[in-house]
Amino acid sequence: MRRLLLLAAACGLAACRPAPPPPPPPPPAPPTVTVALAIPRTVTDFDEFVGRLESPQTVELRARVPGYLQQVHFQDGSEVKLGDLLFTIDPRPYQLAIDRLQADLDRARIRASLARSEAARAQRLLESRAIASEEGETRAQALSEAEASIRSAQASLDAARLDLEFTAIRAPIAGRIGQALATPGNLVSATTVLTTLVALDPIYCYAEIDERSSLRYRSFAQPGQAASFGDIPANMGLANEIGYPHAGKLDFVDNAVKPDTGTIRARGVFPNPQRLMAPGLFARLRLPSGTAYPALLVRDHALSSDQGQPYLLVVGPDNKVLYRRVTTGPLEDGLRVIRSGLAPTERVLISGLLAARPGAAVNPQDGPMALPAITAAHP
Repeated sequence: MRRLLLLAAACGLAACRPAPPPPPPPPPAPPTVTVALAIPRTVTDFDEFVGRLESPQTVELRARVPGYLQQVHFQDGSEVKLGDLLFTIDPRPYQLAIDRLQADLDRARIRASLARSEAARAQRLLESRAIASEEGETRAQALSEAEASIRSAQASLDAARLDLEFTAIRAPIAGRIGQALATPGNLVSATTVLTTLVALDPIYCYAEIDERSSLRYRSFAQPGQAASFGDIPANMGLANEIGYPHAGKLDFVDNAVKPDTGTIRARGVFPNPQRLMAPGLFARLRLPSGTAYPALLVRDHALSSDQGQPYLLVVGPDNKVLYRRVTTGPLEDGLRVIRSGLAPTERVLISGLLAARPGAAVNPQDGPMALPAITAAHP
């Protein structure tokens, strides 16, 4: 009986003992992130300016002789070549002037021939002392006057022929012509602008650059030589274009800085074989600000900022996240230039940055660093 009571008491005590705690949950799996190696490339830093296109040659066509406009020989806005006939002024008055002056020249030549004969006869008579010396001098001076009349008449005839030539107004340069501002039947003179003509190939892009940039461009010259800008490459893009597709060169920087703005005028020259660029258009001008240097390129969104200092997160060999403070440069083909702070062999986080913390383990998955559009351009 006593044994039964002890067994019952032991069972009661066992029933009152608390159950053991459950085992702790397993640690969470490391977050999955995408990593990629930075793209090594030799890059050049650039300065960007806003410019305006101008023609290297702009001509306002005016009549060099007055007269009634007879004919217009071009279509407004068309391309013309050097020497093409553009306008014709009524040539009849100038042809009549030529005919009259030709008659004056013939008359002067006849008078000179007669004076020459009389001067020769007077010379023979002087030798035989048949006439006075004063008479011989008079006939010699008459010959000189007749010969001067020939030269004067010839000069007047040449001027009249030049005026007749000016009645045909031709293109002084090759380029694109504007609207005809005078129509046939109007009286035109030297004050009348008939149209404008601009050369389009090549074309200039003018920009106002700051003082520091101008000094840097002048320093590109070889040591011991005068500053030259003909070898500095330049790139340009229009308002409807992405990037800077037009390649040219910087060929001119002005000789003085404007004291009111602290800028100096610079000019780039660009080929324009398709005549797509026209004077007056705004353009973006890009000029190199230094020599080429090796750098690494990463996606711009992989960068973060810590109190204004850019940094990257990289994955080490043990799959733990590491912090890298870097020095950045401009964008190059959509990727950010990393000048220092990153090793070429380090794997950079390009996605999953919000789930990654420095020192924490991650599950890295390889991905491309180049953007999709850049992959096709740089296989």
